[in-house]
Amino acid sequence: MSVTHDRLRLLGGLSGLEHIEAAFTGEGFAPHRHDTYGIGVTLSGVQIFHYRGALRASLPGNIIVLHPDELHDGAAGTETGLVYRMIYVAPERIAEAQGIKGGLPFVTDPVVSDGQFRARLGEALVQLDDAPSELAVSGIVAMIADGLRCHSDVRPLTADRGLSAGIAACRDHLSVHCTRDVGSQELEAIAGLDRYTIARQFRRAFGTSPHRYLVMRRIELARRLMHSGTGLAEAAIASGFADQAHFTRHFKAAYGITPGRWLALLRN
Repeated sequence: MSVTHDRLRLLGGLSGLEHIEAAFTGEGFAPHRHDTYGIGVTLSGVQIFHYRGALRASLPGNIIVLHPDELHDGAAGTETGLVYRMIYVAPERIAEAQGIKGGLPFVTDPVVSDGQFRARLGEALVQLDDAPSELAVSGIVAMIADGLRCHSDVRPLTADRGLSAGIAACRDHLSVHCTRDVGSQELEAIAGLDRYTIARQFRRAFGTSPHRYLVMRRIELARRLMHSGTGLAEAAIASGFADQAHFTRHFKAAYGITPGRWLALLRN
């Protein structure tokens, strides 16, 4: 029986949607948190991970659903290793696709067995392999939003966008100015709300805090720089981190591996 060769492939990241394929043996990722939904499909092997206080296991054909800001790790459950694909979707894309008020859908059980949802995800993965148009990506996001809501504990509510212009403007401001520290007073002036209301509404809309959203945008920028050949230290400073050690600490908290390990997996 063949053993999986550790590797990581980045397969695009259009408009709040990123797609990866990963393969590894043993422990793949230390405990970490994304600020996105993670929708995964186990292709081969046994995928095990700790999530919300319990050890979970996913077999080929299962779907994995990870909510934004939920701590989790990742490992292969057998000696032959694991291959899986993940689609990472920004919470705002899910909120837009739902078009309803009432918060983001939360799927309590992260391992989902749903043949129809799995088949639709399979079709989406094929589309993502072919550098899809924005129209195709919109359809994929809508399909994922429907699947999440179907398996969530949030029942359909009155149709309403729910996201205020002020909170959306705060998100945009954080994205544009992610390489510097953004103060609470700036966001208060933009949203016309106090900082505590902003924090609550921002988390409800995007599944994470304004500060963590800013840090994740820095990490995204640093990843792009590293992928294009910029050194780790230079990418860290250019993205707004104090130094390489500061960047490494945040990167591992977000992805469960160091930036150096991430680059090494991409090259395999």
